[in-house]
Formats: sequence, structure tokens, C-alpha cells
Amino acid sequence: MEDIDFDRALIAAAFAEAATNGWSRVGIASAARAAGLDLARARSRFPGRCALLLRFGQLADREAVTGLIPGAPVRDALFDMLMRRIDVLQAHRAGAIALFRALPFDPAAAALLAAASLRSMVWLLDAAGAEAGLLTPLRAKGLLAVWLWTVRAWQKDDSEDLSATMAALDEALGRAEKVEGWLKGPRRAEPADPAADETPTDSSPPS
Repeated sequence: MEDIDFDRALIAAAFAEAATNGWSRVGIASAARAAGLDLARARSRFPGRCALLLRFGQLADREAVTGLIPGAPVRDALFDMLMRRIDVLQAHRAGAIALFRALPFDPAAAALLAAASLRSMVWLLDAAGAEAGLLTPLRAKGLLAVWLWTVRAWQKDDSEDLSATMAALDEALGRAEKVEGWLKGPRRAEPADPAADETPTDSSPPS
């Protein structure tokens, strides 16, 4: 089994466990056993739940740029990529919602997820072709606010087509677009390859 398939299987099992027992009771070993995966390999690739969250975010970013249309306007590209990230959450809906509910009681996971999400927003802006420069950190924080607004809408959206989620994302991007220059920038012919940043890291939160 390829590493990416192994990781996806373990992540799916972990979120299934979270849906049933809550995020605080998720274990890498128990998830690996549930998925029929090698325990030694699971331990090597995922030292803990925080490493699993980082890998999940990396895979979400990978999915986000899949099918990205070269030359698309920045706002359209961001809309498509953020909705693809929502689709990844939707595939593990019950477990992901259990995770979000647990974050206020898990400061280490919350801090790590916040930092990782901000890095993801930098990546998505770059992939969309938004202008880079000194304002990139500020723009990334703005896009993170768009993402969090969208995730909150998604958690309440029970429709099959996620129409309420799409409407919330469109509204949030519209607000961001009103900030002069926030979504401006030429589109590159092809986005950069995210595969280089796919190795699970240690579970300690960033300093």
C-alpha cells in the first residue's frame, strides 16, 4: 500500500472513531487496528493525533488544487479550492464535527490546527496566483477568516448540495474582495506541487 493510501485509510478510521467516541478518545493504534493497518507503520508515520491533523490538512490542500483551472480569476480559484477542502471535511463529516467541538478543550490541538490552517491559506493564495509580498501574511489571515466563516456555515448545513455553505463562502469572499488589492494578481500557468510538503511531522505544537 502506498503511503498516501495508508494515510487516507488511517485518517478515515480515526475520524470514524471520533464520530463514535469523541475526538479525545481517538488513538492512532486503535484507528490502525480498525482499518487493518500495520501498527509499526502507523506509529512511524503518526507519532500522535496532532501529526494526524497535520497530514489531514496536507491532503486537503492536495485535493484543493486538483483540477485547478490555469488562468482562472483569483477569486474563482479560491472559491473552488476552499470548496474542495470543504468536500474533504464532508467525507468525514461526523468525525470532523466531533473534532471541532473538542478543540476548545484541547489547546495543543487547537493551536497546532490554527497554525497549520494559516500555512494552508498562504499556500492557497500562492496557488491561486494572488500577489505575493509584504501583505501576504495579512492576506492569509483574511483568507483564514473566510475559511473559518465557511466551516461554521458547513457545520450547520444539512443540504445535500451544501448550498448554504457555498453561499457563505461566496459572501465571505465578496467581503474580502472589497479590500483593495486583496484578491488581485496574475494567475500562473500551473500551481506549485504540494507533494513536497506531505511528510507527517512530530506531534508537538509549533512554537
